[in-house]
Parts: sequence; C-alpha cells; structure tokens
Amino acid sequence: MLYWLTALSDGGDFFNLFNYITFRAGGAFATALFFGFMFGPPLINVLRRKQGKGQPIRDDGPEGHFIKAGTPTMGGLLIVGALLTSTLLWARLDNPFVWMVLFVTLSYAMIGFADDYAKVSKQTSAGVSGKVRLSLGFVIAGIAGYWAAQYHPAGLTNQLAFPVFKDLLLNLGILFVPFSIIVIVGAANAVNLTDGLDGLAIMPVMIAAATLGVIAYVVGRVDFTTDLGLHYVPGTGELLIFTAGLIGGGLGFLWYNAPPAAVFMGDTGSLALGGALGAIAVASKHEIVLAIVGGLFVVEALSVIIQVLYFKSTGKRVFLMAPIHHHYEKKGWAEPQIVIRFWIIALILAMVGLATLKVR
Repeated sequence: MLYWLTALSDGGDFFNLFNYITFRAGGAFATALFFGFMFGPPLINVLRRKQGKGQPIRDDGPEGHFIKAGTPTMGGLLIVGALLTSTLLWARLDNPFVWMVLFVTLSYAMIGFADDYAKVSKQTSAGVSGKVRLSLGFVIAGIAGYWAAQYHPAGLTNQLAFPVFKDLLLNLGILFVPFSIIVIVGAANAVNLTDGLDGLAIMPVMIAAATLGVIAYVVGRVDFTTDLGLHYVPGTGELLIFTAGLIGGGLGFLWYNAPPAAVFMGDTGSLALGGALGAIAVASKHEIVLAIVGGLFVVEALSVIIQVLYFKSTGKRVFLMAPIHHHYEKKGWAEPQIVIRFWIIALILAMVGLATLKVR
C-alpha cells in the first residue's frame, strides 16, 4: 500500500525510498515485530480466558509435556496477523505472487484454526478429520500451483528447475499443478509435525523464510540472475517483503513461545507458515532447494512416515517416538538442548541452500 507513495516522488526525495524492495522489507519487518509485541499479551490473555484448559496434552507423549497443561494454543494468529498487516502495508498490491502466497497462508491458517478449535472445545488431541484437512489442503495448493503457472515467464511455465545445473529444466506439463500440491501440502504438514517443542518450529521457519526471501529477491532481478546464471522470474522480489513480515511476526511470537511457552502456535500457525514456505518455493521456481533449506522439516516428516510404515509391517518401532524430536526426548535429551541443536541444523541447511545460487 505504501508503495504508492512513490507517486509523490520527484526521483530524489524521501518518497523515492518506497521504490526499493529492501527498504519496504525493512519496514515490513519492523511493522510485524511491533505488531507482535503490541498484540501478543492481550491475545494470549484472550486465548487463555476463552480456552480454559488450553491445548490438550497427549497421554502417550513425553512425561515432561504434562507440566505444559493449560497453555493456550492458536498463537499462530499473532504471526499471521503480523505478516498480513505488514505485507498489505508495505508490498505492491498489484503483484500476483504476493496474493498467491497470502491466499495459501490465510487458507491454511483457517484450516489450522478449525483444527485447533475442535481440539480445544472437545479437549481431545483429535481435531478436524485428517481426510478433510488434506482434501482442503490439496484444493488450495492446486489453485496456488495453477495461479503461479499463469504468471511464470513463458520459458519457465510448468518447468521444474534444478539447483546447480543452470540450464537443466524438466517440463512437467500438466503434472506441474500436482507437483505444486505435493510441495505446498508437504511443507505445511512437515512444519506441523515439527511443532512439538517450545520454539522448535518457529526459528527454523524464520531461517527458511529468510533464505527463500533472499532467493525470491535474487531471481526477481534480471541483473542478479544474469550474473549468477539463474532463471529470471519477474515479480518474485516482492516476496522478500512477505518473508520480512513473517520473520518480524515470528520473532514477536518467539518472545512469548520461548521456554516455558506462554502460548503455542498450534495448527493455526504451523500449517499457515509451512504452506507459505511451499508457496514461495513454487513461485520462485526453487521447489527442490526448499527440500534442502527445509531439510529439518523433511527429516521430521520422514521419521513419522518411516515409523508408521515399519510398525504396520513388523509391529516394531524404529524410533522411541515420532516425530524424531520426541525420540531424543525419550532418550533423555533436555528440551532446550534439542531445540537449539535443531536450530543449528536448520541454519546449516539454509547456508547450503543459499550456496546453490552461486554453485553453477
């Protein structure tokens, strides 16, 4: 919205700053962070008052989780509200990729909210049916994939780009939309599975968002893509503003989610943020790089898949408990130890993902 202040500029004054994506990204970060600090306490108070017993704690979960009983959930409302406000305020609202990512984020947030509400109101760990959640997620992701394909440049439409190999493209044709569904739904559910310890999911999400934001900004500039041998996708640079808002809102949330958490993000936040990461990757043609940058989420999801398949076939378990962060809890690792080490892994993977921009 504030971008339109550039109409008041004569090319060399203060209003000209709004032409620059980096300046507006800084504004989005500051706005979202302020939003988090301003509305965090009253939102937590409302959630605590309305939810009573808070998020239900699974009986078969790690013993250390029982002390968290009564902690309210749906804290993802704070993050989503912050990034929505900052994006609408600082991004160009004529950019289709911005609206595509917002569409996915808000839609998945609503699915997550319905799931959280069902859990809290019924005081059970079973919320909305998994089939219903997945079906809605598939439809939303399919719309987003088709949406992105309409605005990709002609040479990249329905193409899958590979990191490192600058000229290698795979024409997916009509399979691009199903592939986009896998990316977006997979990212949403992987982040959802990771959100099991105080602060565990939000920091890796912010790290991945920062990485994808830089990538989106780079591939949205023809000078950078020419120098680095990347595929140019006009318009993706504006997604840096969205990711800046996500980081600001995420930090505001982490202030209250740091151990011991005063609020959980719930499915409202985890599904929304995971879906957002997937949507940015699809928009910027870096779906494979997302698997590297979000490698922590991939491992968390794979640990659940492996556990379920192995148990069904043998009746035995590979891990003491899945997702894998619970396995380490069962082994006696302290929660802060797991969280910080997983943060370090997420940061390392982000650096590897960024390196693919240069290694060609």
